[in-house]
Amino acid sequence: MPNQTGLNQIKLDHDWIANHIPHQGSMCLLDCVEEWDEQHIQCRATSHRAPDNPLRANSRLGAACGIEYAAQAMAVHGALLAPPDSTVARVGYLVSVRSTQLHVARIDDITADLLVDAACITRSENNILYQFSVSAAGKFLLEGRAAVVLNADILMSGVTP
Repeated sequence: MPNQTGLNQIKLDHDWIANHIPHQGSMCLLDCVEEWDEQHIQCRATSHRAPDNPLRANSRLGAACGIEYAAQAMAVHGALLAPPDSTVARVGYLVSVRSTQLHVARIDDITADLLVDAACITRSENNILYQFSVSAAGKFLLEGRAAVVLNADILMSGVTP
């Protein structure tokens, strides 16, 4: 339910997330949605500390992997904004990441939970531009912008959704 600022603060857990985005098993990286509204979402994650995190390479999880955390938050945001009568979520593709700043080299050594924020800068029928950040214990770990194209497979075929 929205609070006085308009944010929905009902926590949606990992199971809800896994049922609404394509990422499954250990690749579903987010634990819960902390808050969201039409323009913004904040999620929490602890999977960066998991030794079996599928994004690890050479037993490390580089900071650039935080972009995937942000992309999953964007996917969850899309699922939350989908019309209640929609049976299939619109498929989104991350097509570019810009102005990304990595403030740390890796995130697997961060002991605090990750807070993953994504805010919609602009949206049209088939494109969304998000500003994102990943932080922990009040410190930014990475931030940037990401462009998402919705239903790209339909757009390529020339069929109007």
